[in-house]
Amino acid sequence: MKLSRRQFTVGALALGALGPLSGTARATAGYDYTSRETFDLFDKVFHESGNGGQPTDNNEHGGLAWGQSYIMAGFIRMYEAYHDTYYLDRLITNIDLVLANRDSVRGVKDYRGLSSPAWRATAPYTAGIVTLKDADGTPLLEVRTALTYADNAVATVRAGSVEGRFTLEVKNHRTNLVATFPDLSMDPAAADYAVRRIFDAYPTPTLVTARELRTMPSGNASPVLGATPFTSQPVVFTVHTGMITYPMASFAKVVFRSPKLLAVPKYRQKAVEYLKAARNAAAVHDDEWRQTEDGHGYFVWNKGTPLGNDGTEQPTNQSLALGQTYAELAAATGDPFYRDRTQRMARTFARELTLDADDAYVWPYWPKFGKVYNGFAKADSVSEYTPSSNPGRGVEDLSHGAIDVEFAAAVFRNRLFYKGEDMARFAHTYSRNLIAPVGADGHPTAYQRVNGTGSTTSAGQYLQAPRWMAVAQWDDTVFSHSRSIYDARAVQPQQGSYLSCVAYLNWHARRGQ
Repeated sequence: MKLSRRQFTVGALALGALGPLSGTARATAGYDYTSRETFDLFDKVFHESGNGGQPTDNNEHGGLAWGQSYIMAGFIRMYEAYHDTYYLDRLITNIDLVLANRDSVRGVKDYRGLSSPAWRATAPYTAGIVTLKDADGTPLLEVRTALTYADNAVATVRAGSVEGRFTLEVKNHRTNLVATFPDLSMDPAAADYAVRRIFDAYPTPTLVTARELRTMPSGNASPVLGATPFTSQPVVFTVHTGMITYPMASFAKVVFRSPKLLAVPKYRQKAVEYLKAARNAAAVHDDEWRQTEDGHGYFVWNKGTPLGNDGTEQPTNQSLALGQTYAELAAATGDPFYRDRTQRMARTFARELTLDADDAYVWPYWPKFGKVYNGFAKADSVSEYTPSSNPGRGVEDLSHGAIDVEFAAAVFRNRLFYKGEDMARFAHTYSRNLIAPVGADGHPTAYQRVNGTGSTTSAGQYLQAPRWMAVAQWDDTVFSHSRSIYDARAVQPQQGSYLSCVAYLNWHARRGQ
């Protein structure tokens, strides 16, 4: 039964709109995840909840990239589903708040000292740094930990067992992982020289590296004894910029392609403003772009960026997140620059895809041509914060794979690359690989990885299933199964991505109407 907006609101409050449901409450919640009443309720409840991912948040801990970005994308899908400018107005409200939190507006800087028209992030994503000084305050040693949640790590300096030596302990109090380096020396000529010893010991549990800070190091010196917390370094991530700007570029495309919308001064002015904002933010990552003579393109983390795997190619989903924005900018502007970059990224992704026996695409998390996928040694001098790495050949997961598929669908819709056959194979990835047998709780669920392996009990994966709706027109099972996951659990508006999922269910249910 379809409930009125008032019935939805009262029911949500009575059941605890932000709390998990179980038993009878779950079975009787009555949400129709293909109705605009449900989306509108979720929009209202989420934005009144104060949960992370509000448009007023900054992105220091990824709240905009992994929360609000989905909501903004959801407004685009709801406009496409109902052609009601109410959703464009809602999007304008949120985009304006998000733009007010760019680094250049807030007056904050990244690790390079740059204040960019984008959104920096720190913990849990980036490496943490501590500067050890002598008794006179002279900086001696920079200690780094590339383990995630570096802001939970502490460097403790203790006296060594030998005069003139010191012991360094790096412990992450979130994970309880610890690395200890006894009897270090700051004399570069010593066998126990701290920089060399720490490098030789890598990888340690807390992924510690160190850098000499003296311009002309000689002789021995000792850092002050005591404990110092690490500080996670601010970095502007390609993937974050892409997730945040994708709805902005989509807004511009929607307006520029509609004479009716373009005739409205508010929408025309905002389209121009958001187009400029998306272009400026995307340009922040131009120094991370790499392209080849044979027409491929992708993003890297420049060596020295304070995070794990600096100096390597970025994961496929992290490159393609900004690729989404490129695809929409190409469609909105006709600019050959964005068209070229989009097509290069599409070719690169196409090269990663393997067609399995079920006519479904499978691909890895890290690009197969990259250094992380193939592994690298210390002698290769690839990375400062991760001197060596075993091959990382894990298969892409459902949630991150949704970004890859969203990119492919945007490229297809804008007639830049890919064919309907490719879209059908992505749909088969869901319908033939990701759908898992009903779980122990009797509810439909999905596998963690795109090849049909991994956990089926991770809510962080199966609750993202409707984000594959971009390819549901090629296999309606994508829609029916992902909707059944939400129906069975009476999903609540706890996360921004859930609003995007509800918007996508509405979007597909009204295709052609």
